[in-house]
Amino acid sequence: MNTILKYRIVFIVTAFTVTMFFSCKNNFKDIQNIGILDSGPLSIAENINTKYTDSGKLKSHLISPKMLNYSNRGFPFYEFPEGINLTMFDKENNKSNVVADYAILYDETDLIDLQGNVVLTTHKKDTLFADQLFYDQKKEWLFTNLPVRFRTKNELINGNGFDSNRDFTNAQVLEVTGRIFIDE
Repeated sequence: MNTILKYRIVFIVTAFTVTMFFSCKNNFKDIQNIGILDSGPLSIAENINTKYTDSGKLKSHLISPKMLNYSNRGFPFYEFPEGINLTMFDKENNKSNVVADYAILYDETDLIDLQGNVVLTTHKKDTLFADQLFYDQKKEWLFTNLPVRFRTKNELINGNGFDSNRDFTNAQVLEVTGRIFIDE
């Protein structure tokens, strides 16, 4: 009888151990996210002054008072709630500048959404004024369907919508609502 009791105890302990072993799951991601609120940013950066270079050439210079990093989300993004001042340099090292009250960069789509008093000034002194402007980093394309004002050396154009490549060599105001020619 002692032998049967020993086998039963060994059987129960073995069954319990096997059950415990198979009930464990790989939850390393869950452990990494302990303390991270789903509604809050992963990190907050203040007084940003970042320069981006490629092959030793300065491509852009970003200044912003605050950046919120939401890369812990299913659709990761970076938010600049207090605005940005971005200077971009082309192949000939010409400088263009964009200022906005608010910006958000979507990591997966490489789309930048600029909002609130958006002013983009090119190295040729062409200036675009808009409430919202999108920049597709992959296609290097600027666009909006909201009202804009576009000032060139020779004219001031108001319209609803704007399309352009990064260099403004084919900038186009859509649905032109007014045009003033400037004589200098």
